[in-house]
Amino acid sequence: MDWQPDEQGLQQVLQLLKDSQSPNTATQRIVQDKLKQLNQFPDFNNYLIFVLTRLKSEDEPTRSLSGLILKNNVKAHYQSFPPPVADFIKQECLNNIGDASSLIRATIGILITTIASKGELQMWPELLPQLCNLLNSEDYNTCEGAFGALQKICEDSSELLDSDALNRPLNIMIPKFLQFFKHCSPKIRSHAIACVNQFIMDRAQALMDNIDTFIEHLFALAVDDDPEVRKNVCRALVMLLEVRIDRLIPHMHSIIQYMLQRTQDHDENVALEACEFWLTLAEQPICKEVLASHLVQLIPILVNGMKYSEIDIILLKGDVEEDEAVPDSEQDIKPRFHKSRTVTLPHEAERPDGSEDAEDDDDDDALSDWNLRKCSAAALDVLANVFREELLPHLLPLLKGLLFHPEWVVKESGILVLGAIAEGCMQGMVPYLPELIPHLIQCLSDKKALVRSIACWTLSRYAHWVVSQPPDMHLKPLMTELLKRILDGNKRVQEAACSAFATLEEEACTELVPYLSYILDTLVFAFGKYQHKNLLILYDAIGTLADSVGHHLNQPEYIQKLMPPLIQKWNELKDEDKDLFPLLECLSSVATALQSGFLPYCEPVYQRCVTLVQKTLAQAMMYTQHPEQYEAPDKDFMIVALDLLSGLAEGLGGHVEQLVARSNIMTLLFQCMQDSMPEVRQSSFALLGDLTKACFIHVKPCIAEFMPILGTNLNPEFISVCNNATWAIGEICMQMEAPPRTVLGPLRVAGRLTSPSAIPAITIGRLGYVCPQEVAPMLQQFIRPWCTSLRNIRDNEEKDSAFRGICMMIGVNPGGVVQDFIFFCDAVASWVSPKDDLRDMFYKILHGFKDQVGEDNWQQFSEQFPPLLKERLAAFYGV
Repeated sequence: MDWQPDEQGLQQVLQLLKDSQSPNTATQRIVQDKLKQLNQFPDFNNYLIFVLTRLKSEDEPTRSLSGLILKNNVKAHYQSFPPPVADFIKQECLNNIGDASSLIRATIGILITTIASKGELQMWPELLPQLCNLLNSEDYNTCEGAFGALQKICEDSSELLDSDALNRPLNIMIPKFLQFFKHCSPKIRSHAIACVNQFIMDRAQALMDNIDTFIEHLFALAVDDDPEVRKNVCRALVMLLEVRIDRLIPHMHSIIQYMLQRTQDHDENVALEACEFWLTLAEQPICKEVLASHLVQLIPILVNGMKYSEIDIILLKGDVEEDEAVPDSEQDIKPRFHKSRTVTLPHEAERPDGSEDAEDDDDDDALSDWNLRKCSAAALDVLANVFREELLPHLLPLLKGLLFHPEWVVKESGILVLGAIAEGCMQGMVPYLPELIPHLIQCLSDKKALVRSIACWTLSRYAHWVVSQPPDMHLKPLMTELLKRILDGNKRVQEAACSAFATLEEEACTELVPYLSYILDTLVFAFGKYQHKNLLILYDAIGTLADSVGHHLNQPEYIQKLMPPLIQKWNELKDEDKDLFPLLECLSSVATALQSGFLPYCEPVYQRCVTLVQKTLAQAMMYTQHPEQYEAPDKDFMIVALDLLSGLAEGLGGHVEQLVARSNIMTLLFQCMQDSMPEVRQSSFALLGDLTKACFIHVKPCIAEFMPILGTNLNPEFISVCNNATWAIGEICMQMEAPPRTVLGPLRVAGRLTSPSAIPAITIGRLGYVCPQEVAPMLQQFIRPWCTSLRNIRDNEEKDSAFRGICMMIGVNPGGVVQDFIFFCDAVASWVSPKDDLRDMFYKILHGFKDQVGEDNWQQFSEQFPPLLKERLAAFYGV
């Protein structure tokens, strides 16, 4: 018996659908309440499907809306639909998938896939066979509607379709889809490729079995007239390049030729898909071999793709020069993620990762959607890293024409090209930089804002070279101009200049000290000028400045300039405001740099951090006990607060003692160290280590409780947590006469030195210093990686205590070092100026070993030394 609506009920539902299209918010609220009421009646959903599929007299938007409301109901409470209602809906969908209107067909397709994704693919066994059957229909609408629904199911449930749970329907579906690659309708050809494309990345077996047919069919469609078909062909080839390059290699020459054409396709979506091909190819080992002969064609195409399109310029308001007074809209501001504090030794020789901009073309991130310009720039960047200098002969002739072009759009793209190749082609660019850098610095005052902003970014990519030259040559002019741009009237330029200046600070470090007064005047002036979004970037530039110049910032005149505006912002912000993150991070760097200079400001800052930690812990507890009543807290507030407390402890040293004495931070720390979130534990161990150094008197009473927690976190799976816990243990051991037994067990784990960082090595050395008897028996297990880790860091306190420990362990167990003695010699030689008593320890061990083995054996042994090592040991230790 077919369900029929009640006429009055139907009119009521139609009225509701009409009202819900009204722009009036009051009407919208009434609609929402009415929807809630009607959802109490199970057959309300029958009315909705009836309007969608049967009421052909109604206008399409109303029918489609009815289907979308039904889709939301299916999402929210399909499980509670009575079986007759569910069956009626399913039946109506399948009977009407070929509706004359493409909007209604698409809506029914969305509805079908929503039902399918509610775990219904198993419960609706006739769905896939019926849809596949409808593909054979003579009626175009039916075939297209069924294909649209299948494409959505393939997107939503690709894994399930290839699983035993459904008896692998793909084995039938893939060959079926392939038949339609030659269909006369472009829309259906396009659906067919899009369906198969869903299964490439997962290497679905059914597709792998038909891979050659698939590739053959793709080649046949290469010159299709329809842009959507070409786009899907390009997408397929890009994915195949990643998962089945073996099948493409025989045809690689012609695929590259094809992609060169498509990257210039007049349809930008096709060009963008094709441009991805170069990015993916650059990651393949065969890139250099297959692409070298095509660079002469490819490079001009990529460079051409890097120009702003007309639509980009409109979207970027490229003709608006001054907008600094226009408030930011909130959706322009991307969420920021705080990176937890990782204890690294400031003296590790290699630069920490992450200083390179992850995003290649971050100059126009307001268009954060990927576009041809960004893709072309990223492709040029990765190819520059593959081909290095070999790229330049193809680029340099073009660059000259671009950089001095009268049209600003062309000139702008040339500056972007220079920035994109900076990393890969640096060596080859060096001869041209003395001429180019002054030209780029001139571009910083171009009349076009988009030229000024890209010049900021490109110059930041060459900051390393600029800093390596005498400061008056390029650093000073660059800094002067960048500071002017920080105060530009255009927000995009302000942002680019601030980011570029932060990069310059990282590279220049103490080279900036002579200019500090001038730099601070500019940054502080910007505080009064910036809108919301750029304020967050300004905090970052100030924090980076503090990290880069360190204690040189601790001068009364600098503190007078910098602190009042920072504290003013600090007082304006509420505890719930996410803008606290960048401000707290910035203050953490400033406190560490100012040291005792931060004392006048430390009390309120310290108190607020403790409050933030306490609030977050309390909210987390309420959420655990009553998840239905309370929201989960944002733990970033707690992480950032812990990190600022670390900065205070590190900066203020012993002065932090009274603040700790008057607060419950040790109790809070005990909770944070056991938090489920690794980043919270990571930051709390960093703070524990810093408090141990600054005021051990407050840490000492807690050690018995803290040590077992530190021990359980020596898990190399969470490498930063493990590093910070290890470091904290080392700091505690240095303060105690004898370390508690609870540590030694877990340290046997750390003894394997699973981490490439020097921190475990330092802690092991320190443990050996405090209790050589317990650790020395393990010497042979770790001496080799220990030496390799510590030879790379510069002389400092940590290295000193670690080497003393090793020397004491060698005293207890000399046999443990015999096999790897050459590594020990090398590590000793890495010291530039050890303290006298440490030098004596080295002298004794080296001479002891030499006497032990005898002159002849020592001669043979030292023959293996590299010349430099031989010289250093002879000069310093007379061996």
